[in-house]
Amino acid sequence: MSNSTQSTTPVIKFQRGQFVLFRDPEMFWIGQAGHTFVCKVERTWLDDKYDLIALSSDRFIHSASAEYMRLLPALDAMRDIDTAPLNTSGAADDMTAAAIAWLTQQHATANRRAELPAQSD
Repeated sequence: MSNSTQSTTPVIKFQRGQFVLFRDPEMFWIGQAGHTFVCKVERTWLDDKYDLIALSSDRFIHSASAEYMRLLPALDAMRDIDTAPLNTSGAADDMTAAAIAWLTQQHATANRRAELPAQSD
């Protein structure tokens, strides 16, 4: 058996604009609170390092290691919309405000009378 340590989670390539959960390793290992937070990938480097922006504080994190990042999939963020029991009277109680706004927009769009584009002369 090898003495080298390996990560149990494969490192993936993140792309600019993706949302990730980042754990600041220095803060974590010294026991500081607030060491894990949601970020947006601002820049990618060739050596599996990333520049991030923390969403709640606008803190810039330079050269973050992919080993301390996990992708936050859109599927998870949108699950309440996809799984909402829309046939029950309390369905809106279990949904976020964003989900309700999106559904309201979709309802308005779906129920609008179709119009032909304006004729050009």
